[in-house]
Amino acid sequence: MPDYAKNIVVGFGRMNGETVGIVGNQPLVAAGCLDINASVKGARFVRFCDSFNIPLIILEDVPGFLPGTQQEHGGIIKHGAKLLYALAEATVPKLTVITRKAYGGAYVVMNSKHIRADVNYAWPSAEIAVMGSKGAVAIICRGDPDLEKREEEYIETFANPFPTAKKGFVDDVIMPRDTRKRLCADLKWLRNKSQKTPWKKHGNIPL
Repeated sequence: MPDYAKNIVVGFGRMNGETVGIVGNQPLVAAGCLDINASVKGARFVRFCDSFNIPLIILEDVPGFLPGTQQEHGGIIKHGAKLLYALAEATVPKLTVITRKAYGGAYVVMNSKHIRADVNYAWPSAEIAVMGSKGAVAIICRGDPDLEKREEEYIETFANPFPTAKKGFVDDVIMPRDTRKRLCADLKWLRNKSQKTPWKKHGNIPL
């Protein structure tokens, strides 16, 4: 089904000669937003990789969940939670590279440190925030006569990966050319990863 949920891309690749599963947002389709179909597609792939002990690499460029009543009535919260659950429960090595946008709840869902990611990198072009700079400035500086200047100040202060890195939610800010080398080194380091979870019969995945 090549035309199903084209706003998220899943597939297999090789790093250091070993198989890895890759999940990436596609900003050329629906700006890379997560919707119901994309969430289900990503969750099924993550569960498959975790079942067969295949490490996961997440390439993140997500401006949020797709808005609209159609998505809300279709159950975007329930279906979006499937991807969140799948990544949080997976015990294989999980690496994330934030290439550009990482906004709101979708940032958390796409394998953030908050759901037990092992390594998170960001390119210098990454923007990690609750929302885009234009929307944020319109709320924070409402009524200010010079919103363009305030937006420039906001971008310089917040719309970059360094504030997030200072708080420990990003392990390092790396150049794009170094990405493969760093990921290969991390996969080698995490090859014998063993993650213990509290005993229980099974989890309660949002079906």
